[in-house]
Amino acid sequence: MVGLAAAAVAATAFTGPAQASRDTAAAAVDHRATQRAMDAAVKAGVPGITAHARDAKGVWKSASGVGNLKTGAPRGKNDRFRVGNITNTFVAAVLLQMEAEKELSLDDTVERHLPGLVTGNGNDGREITVRQLLNHTSGLFDYLGDKEYVATYIEGDGFLRHRYDTMKPEQRIKVALSHQPPFKPGARHAFSHTNDVLAALIVEKVGGKSYEKEVRARIIKPLKLRATSLPGNSTRLPRPSSRGYSKLFSAQPDRIDDVTEVNGSQGWGNTDIISSAGDLNRFYGALLRGKLLPPKQLKAMKTTVDNPDFPGASYGLGIERYKLSCGTTLWYHDGGMVGWVTFTASTEDGGHQFAFNLNSNWGAENLLPILNAEYCDTPSRSR
Repeated sequence: MVGLAAAAVAATAFTGPAQASRDTAAAAVDHRATQRAMDAAVKAGVPGITAHARDAKGVWKSASGVGNLKTGAPRGKNDRFRVGNITNTFVAAVLLQMEAEKELSLDDTVERHLPGLVTGNGNDGREITVRQLLNHTSGLFDYLGDKEYVATYIEGDGFLRHRYDTMKPEQRIKVALSHQPPFKPGARHAFSHTNDVLAALIVEKVGGKSYEKEVRARIIKPLKLRATSLPGNSTRLPRPSSRGYSKLFSAQPDRIDDVTEVNGSQGWGNTDIISSAGDLNRFYGALLRGKLLPPKQLKAMKTTVDNPDFPGASYGLGIERYKLSCGTTLWYHDGGMVGWVTFTASTEDGGHQFAFNLNSNWGAENLLPILNAEYCDTPSRSR
């Protein structure tokens, strides 16, 4: 549900091991505007926020608000959480590594790797490329645009009834293919979660092993992302973690449900990864500094198409670009899903990284103020 976070940006007008603890006084002063913005979001109704920044002065970690509405326990600085569609960046990096190894081409068709899967109702895998999946120009219908699917798995009693169900990725593809494509492949950009599930299926087909094993072997282990995991069918979050909350019932706007537990298979390949703000910074820093991809593949990843839904933003291959009002250009991805909203961002050179998470899927209007506070209102900003 990446639209939760992306809509906020549009509406508002938007390596090495982590050091154990460098929450020094100097760093805290540098990030005081960010802390104020986080505290303001909590005062406005967000349960809690955890954040991690890394720049030339070192590492800054902080949190605001509560991690458990029932007990009042505070939000943790090292919390693990569901990153939502930031999963896409991990999948794209794996596919680009495979391209560098001559295992596939970005211009291969979906049909070549997943024969017979994308067909019917005007959908044709012979006309869609791997590149178009990754930059969301495939034209495939977003399965989260299907009202019946949303009512069954995302909202209200449907979520509460089915949150523990195990789901195969092909089930979500089937939902998407029951609809005609809204436009022809390559015509324009429109984010579709269907693309990401197909991309993860291609990872498995090309690599000959599970998408989870590929992500662990190629990204998690080399970068020592110790707080990052793929849940499979598990419903729980590893510790330390906070609870995630959602307002599932539109007719009951004051009702808040604890939605922390959900079967990870329901987000397989596009929203399932669990991580921490610190690990996300380490991943994005390594990615943008060329530690994960050769120059050719990194250039391809950063070749963007305009996003017509969000003026000023453009989308590459599993990564996005946005220029803040102060002139700072960010490479980022957002991840909105039931119970969580996450942002991870970095400057072009990877020198200033910032990631933060809300343990609710409301309050997205606070995202851009927090980003502006970190990158535009602090003396340590880099452009």
